[in-house]
Amino acid sequence: MEKGKRIGARTKLRTHFLANIGRVMGSDELREVAGGITEWARRVRELRGEEGYQILTHNDRSNLIPGEYLLENPTPKPAFERNISKEIRAFVLDRNGFTCQMCGAVAGEPHPYDNTRKTRLHIGHIIDKSLGGGDDATNLRALCSVCNEGAANLTMDRPSAMKLLVQIRRARSEDQLEILEWLTEKYPEQTAKLQNNRKN
Repeated sequence: MEKGKRIGARTKLRTHFLANIGRVMGSDELREVAGGITEWARRVRELRGEEGYQILTHNDRSNLIPGEYLLENPTPKPAFERNISKEIRAFVLDRNGFTCQMCGAVAGEPHPYDNTRKTRLHIGHIIDKSLGGGDDATNLRALCSVCNEGAANLTMDRPSAMKLLVQIRRARSEDQLEILEWLTEKYPEQTAKLQNNRKN
């Protein structure tokens, strides 16, 4: 086997992102870079979650569409370590009946939202670690690949603007400023229009 063929998909994707700082890349390109594997999106999530690379998606920027990715800064932020033991993973899967807790898909059966693949379960945090959530079983749940990738977020009830505003008003000033910064980065054109309207 040639040396190049031994390079893992995550390594290939990391190298590609770092060689294309500031350039928007699509799903097809990244899938090809990863060697055509179906788990390429999971490898991208690992680069974000485990290695701390700030790979942006449409959830982070309004000018990106679903399936587009962008790395603007080559320096990763500290990422969380994987501290979930095999025993806890097995316990959570068993407790959740080997069923996705968002869409109800059962492990090994055809996925209800994507019939091209069988359901594969992952362990996800209920309260994200960045918000103080822990790795104990009470904060973990079984999620299928589709829900874990965010493709089935429509199955969740989305909070209304009023509920969000109530939470933001209750938050500390530092947190409110962080939210403002995130929204300004995600909606740069709309922010500029609002500022111009206020001047006029």
